[in-house]
Amino acid sequence: MLTLTANAAQAIRDLAAATPEPSQSGIRISSQGEGASALTLTLATSPEPADEVVETEGARVYLDPVAASVLDDKSLDAGADDQGSVSFLVKEQSA
Repeated sequence: MLTLTANAAQAIRDLAAATPEPSQSGIRISSQGEGASALTLTLATSPEPADEVVETEGARVYLDPVAASVLDDKSLDAGADDQGSVSFLVKEQSA
């Protein structure tokens, strides 16, 4: 199952706090084709019916079935640049 770093969890909570429904909001990772290079990340107010929900420290990630499969053994990290723009990075899970 996808895991979240503390940085990713904080970034997701910050993004969700700016939505109209922060209590259920999170990010949704969905597939736009085959493989990890075709995944997109969007803000979502709730999961789609077939989504897998990953919740860590109050941060929610909704994964469509293909994304859940592709990211099953991965970890999601986040960072911000000097202007405050957040970027997410998928990494191998550390043992």
